Amino acid sequence: MYFPFLAEAGEFASHALDALRQPLESGAIRIHRSGIAASFPARFQLVLATNPCPCGNYGVVGGACVCAPNAIRRYAARLSGPLLDRMDIELALQRVSSLTGPETSSSISTAAARERVLLARERTARRLGSTSWRLNAEVAGTWLRNGPVAPDRVVRRPLDAALQRGALTLRGYDRVLRVAWSIADLAGDERLELGHVGRALYLKKGITP
Repeated sequence: MYFPFLAEAGEFASHALDALRQPLESGAIRIHRSGIAASFPARFQLVLATNPCPCGNYGVVGGACVCAPNAIRRYAARLSGPLLDRMDIELALQRVSSLTGPETSSSISTAAARERVLLARERTARRLGSTSWRLNAEVAGTWLRNGPVAPDRVVRRPLDAALQRGALTLRGYDRVLRVAWSIADLAGDERLELGHVGRALYLKKGITP
């Protein structure tokens, strides 16, 4: 699997970014020409980073944005709704304001992080042992919602509420469930709990249950 990183994604043409929608969804690029179709494997994990506006200062504490309102809207629109709907995680980050800082108790080494991920993947593979999938990212949405390990009604209540008020699409709903299962696997839990769903929902939309 490839891990492309598009820095300054807002500088890319919108049609180029939207061309990523199909392979993000299906893991393949399909080309149809004159009655002939070809399919090429294209499974990858995409990382995008962008500024809030062309000058980079819109909404930044202490920053002075010089962009016109129309320019800010056009810049944000480069990342279309359908493209963002295919993103598992959307995070707004604050500008770095200090080069030094105390290490927190949550600091973890690369080796320790790798071990946690390997153990989580083992749990995922065991849970999906009777299926053709091995990773949470591969699991079909219908199976996540209605399969043998579907979350209880109380657990999925925040997702149902977000879907009902239009804050989530059904595609986004399924993506939140996949992230929630990854969080559960990293924590060593066998079932989805409300905390897993709440954390995944926050990572997707900044929504607190």
